[in-house]
Amino acid sequence: VRCGGGVNHRMALSDAALVKDNHVVAAGGVAQAFTAVREQFPGVPVEVEVDSLEQLSEVVAAGADLVLLDNFTPAQMAEAVAIVDARVLLEASGGLTLADAAAVARTGVDYVAVGALTHSAPVLDIGADLTSQ
Repeated sequence: VRCGGGVNHRMALSDAALVKDNHVVAAGGVAQAFTAVREQFPGVPVEVEVDSLEQLSEVVAAGADLVLLDNFTPAQMAEAVAIVDARVLLEASGGLTLADAAAVARTGVDYVAVGALTHSAPVLDIGADLTSQ
């Protein structure tokens, strides 16, 4: 990512905690999942994945550092930006491509996660031919 001009917000698992949808279900809710992680790791930034504006409001009120907006439309992203009013950082994620990046960035989110940079990168055809001398 960095070699291509992108920015990593986490270089190792120890740099930050990421609360995903399965953690939310296991904890009984998004705020509960965030709180459990925050209590266990008080000095570690906590990013929480949400899939609705309702979950966003809950986790912002609970004190999340960064919120991952999973599969939001650009209109929902813009609404999320207005809701958080710069209180937390927002990351757009979920099926985004390089073609979507500019439109997503215009919504005002802080980060745009484009998985296609890694899972759909074009192949470079390199060969090494031996010759006799």
